[in-house]
Amino acid sequence: MKVHKKPQFDAIVVGSGMSGGWAMMELCRLGLKTLVIERGRMVHHPQDYITEHKHAWELPHRGRVPPKTVRDHYPVQSKTYAFSEATRHFFMRDSEHPYSQEEPYTWIQANVLGGRSLMWARQSYRFSPMDFLANLEDGHGVDWPIRYEDIAPWYDYVERTIGVSGQVEGLPQLPDGVFQKPMDMNVIERMAKSRIEAHFPERTVTIGRTATLTEPLGNRAACHYCGPCERGCYTSSYYSTVSVALPIARETGNLTLLTDSMVCQVNYDKTTGRATGVDTIDMINGQRKTYDAKIIFLCASSMNTARIMLLSRSRSFPDGIGNSSGTLGHYLMDHHYHAGARALFEDHLDRYYQGNRPNGIYIPRFRNLNPETVHPDFLRGYGFQGAASRESWSRGHGISGFGKEFKHSLRTPGRWRFGLGAFGETLPRYNNHCTLDDSQLDPWGLPVLRFHVTRDDNDRAMRRDMMETAAEMLEVSGGIEVETYDNQDSAPGLGNHEMGAARMGRDPETSVLNAYNQCHDVRNLFVTDGACMTSSACQNPSLTYMALTARACDYAVRQLREGLL
Repeated sequence: MKVHKKPQFDAIVVGSGMSGGWAMMELCRLGLKTLVIERGRMVHHPQDYITEHKHAWELPHRGRVPPKTVRDHYPVQSKTYAFSEATRHFFMRDSEHPYSQEEPYTWIQANVLGGRSLMWARQSYRFSPMDFLANLEDGHGVDWPIRYEDIAPWYDYVERTIGVSGQVEGLPQLPDGVFQKPMDMNVIERMAKSRIEAHFPERTVTIGRTATLTEPLGNRAACHYCGPCERGCYTSSYYSTVSVALPIARETGNLTLLTDSMVCQVNYDKTTGRATGVDTIDMINGQRKTYDAKIIFLCASSMNTARIMLLSRSRSFPDGIGNSSGTLGHYLMDHHYHAGARALFEDHLDRYYQGNRPNGIYIPRFRNLNPETVHPDFLRGYGFQGAASRESWSRGHGISGFGKEFKHSLRTPGRWRFGLGAFGETLPRYNNHCTLDDSQLDPWGLPVLRFHVTRDDNDRAMRRDMMETAAEMLEVSGGIEVETYDNQDSAPGLGNHEMGAARMGRDPETSVLNAYNQCHDVRNLFVTDGACMTSSACQNPSLTYMALTARACDYAVRQLREGLL
């Protein structure tokens, strides 16, 4: 009789997005036979970028998703800037992946190999020394178990691998990195930079730091400004799992890839005190399977990782694996944004720009850096992202006119517009949490997540200042018709930077993970996605996720080889 043996793996990585891609690549490079399990469907680079260079008029609905389709299947996903007819196939159907909300929460989810690394905005900023000290100094949240010096070499390593273009500025609140040459600002942005920095010496206007190549790197070409990037990138000019990490992992011969499979539980052996593997559900036929490995990396995105851990209930962990502290699912954070200002400029109407630059300008945090910049109404701070551009033919949607002359008039670019939108730090709070809702099940019979996440007075005070400072900078830049905005209807989560839920910390009684993203309670279980974050800072966090993942992989492999896992 033929005996079928279960495949043996050294490591299992759950998820293939920003963190999972790096775990996949690093563990394979370090010699481990690695199984990567992805809930979404397979995506092949580059042939599955089916809308990459299509114009609006080449799409059935001119780029817009029909309202009925949005209502029935994408009421949440459609709220993010990257969702359109050209990208809908990358996103999760809300109708198939429900969740419940005690307070409004916007949960943006990808449904493909590579996750949101295919659609991310690519802004890549380091956390600063002050960000790793913030909790300790103002008493909100627990102290980070690491400092900037611990992660700095890993930032270097990640930046060299993914390719980050940017400008060296020498700012303590925004450490410089290993950069390719910066992209150019346009004429209005350069004018604004000059005037803002002259009027506000404590503020810096720089070009965004983006994981988009301005110089060739290996077999990847420099960006040629075709955009929009969220549809995929044929030339691999921006970093994603499928264009960079996956090919490197495959070349090692150590990778096994499983798509259309959802991990529903981490299995635990109380005798050894170790995780033994995971249970999965085939998303197509519902079949259940178990896979075993020596170490497990959860990189399913913050909320999905929290859900997997909460679902992993046993006699040893009745409230979810690794939850002896009771903090699993708590201290959720997401940058609050959709607040700032916009203005028109009538200068330089004889000037234009070339291509579709996949980047904008960045104004690093300038509040609460030192005694001179303390704001009396809120803690921590925010940074601005923005860009200037000429009004295009699409302005015709909002003005009256008809016929040949009207259409011909739209061939001439309109006025310059400049917008500044802030991303603000959210304080870690225990009451911002998710838990399992046993009263509502998903299509596979598992409890969905229930969210309770709100903004606090610190957020609201910061948002008022965001609008005021954005407006004053646009005014000194020469903008006219300056208007502020605060989209209070944008629920937490829409920033796409969800963090917390399984935070790192020094004390097993108040945190889930240690300084190496290793579960305090289960030594061979690691979490390196946004769930691990102890505070949010105000910078885009993806670069930090990747650096923490690379560091944790190096540690885990050394521990495994020493027989400690």
